[in-house]
Amino acid sequence: MASYHIETYGCTSNRGESRQIEQALREGGHYPAEGPADADVAILNSCTVVEKTERNMLSRAEELQDQTADLIVTGCMALAQGEEFDEAGIDAQILHWDEVPEAVLNGECPTVAPDTQPILEGEIGILPIARGCMSNCSYCITKFATGRVDSPPVEENVEKARALVHAGAKEIRITGQDTGVYGWDTGERKLPELLDRICTEIDGEFRVRVGMANPGGIHGIHEELADVFARHEKLYNFIHAPVQSGSDDVLGDMRRQHRVEKFREIVDAFDERLDYWTLSTDFIVGFPTETDADHEASMELLREIRPEKVNVTRFSKRPGTDAAEMKGLGGTLKKERSKEMSAVKREIVGDVHEEMVGTTQDVLVVEEGTGDSVKCRDGAYRQIIVQHADEYDLSPGDFATVEVTDHQTMYTFGQPVSSA
Repeated sequence: MASYHIETYGCTSNRGESRQIEQALREGGHYPAEGPADADVAILNSCTVVEKTERNMLSRAEELQDQTADLIVTGCMALAQGEEFDEAGIDAQILHWDEVPEAVLNGECPTVAPDTQPILEGEIGILPIARGCMSNCSYCITKFATGRVDSPPVEENVEKARALVHAGAKEIRITGQDTGVYGWDTGERKLPELLDRICTEIDGEFRVRVGMANPGGIHGIHEELADVFARHEKLYNFIHAPVQSGSDDVLGDMRRQHRVEKFREIVDAFDERLDYWTLSTDFIVGFPTETDADHEASMELLREIRPEKVNVTRFSKRPGTDAAEMKGLGGTLKKERSKEMSAVKREIVGDVHEEMVGTTQDVLVVEEGTGDSVKCRDGAYRQIIVQHADEYDLSPGDFATVEVTDHQTMYTFGQPVSSA
């Protein structure tokens, strides 16, 4: 768990995005610091209305980097003029706002409170299916708070999902420290059974997104799991399986429960069964034992697998963990490796979105966007922005069919062609 400090500048939209960032951080077990000097990470949600504002953002970023261990810059200036922070010599991660929570997690599992219950937020129902973790990663502090896996019966989670749908949820987000190990404590992993039953036994029009599942947790059930995805349109064709490194040596030092070949086998199983799907994965760069060859192995894996969504995080020491006792790499080297990987990530994501332009996708409107726009998710959980939503009478909870008309690096734009 980490402490965070958020500063928000600019419009109402930025403030709304900061609230969503903070909500996700709190759900992940993180907590606000009294100020930037007390925070493990500072988050600057930037504005770029006029030149004076840009100068103020650069000045504030420079101040924050001197006060906190890690700085993340998001918001309008980060997305439109992110290179200016680098040119000013500011050591910060430049991220789209919805990438911030996973970057703050720093490869750790999210934390779920012992008494966590389903939550309905607008059209989105959040369903924690278990708590605890089977892993013992050398860099992760979350395991100290969560303990081992504790899985309620499948029937109990199905009924919680049913209650969320009956209460109006159009999207159910399956969450946990590691969703893939759900049921491990009972002697059998049960994520495929749970998803199958939610999709077959609950009436209504809704979608299901599966949260983070470590490769070591889903390997062994990956073919069964991919079969379930192929059977049910209610499931977003999306998995988040954080590989963390392309080097088996580094994975061993991290004490991850998988090696690169197991990760490839998971990807292959979904590739064989799904024509259109999204792989989300994470890389930690600059782990203390990561050599130049190890980093290049990660770069090669990234280029080979070409995941549609990638979270790149610079290693930072977490108190009380074994990795914190290792001799670390220099900040400049970690920054260079992060920049190299992030550049390839942007290229891959840009190519993915370019391929989407001209296609027609069935989407769920999940939330309001900036101005008169709405944010939608297609069948592979890829974000499509529809502008002038009032003209199409679109609001959160609606299903529609859209043609993808354009894209930016981090998301695409679409125009409705009919109601779904």
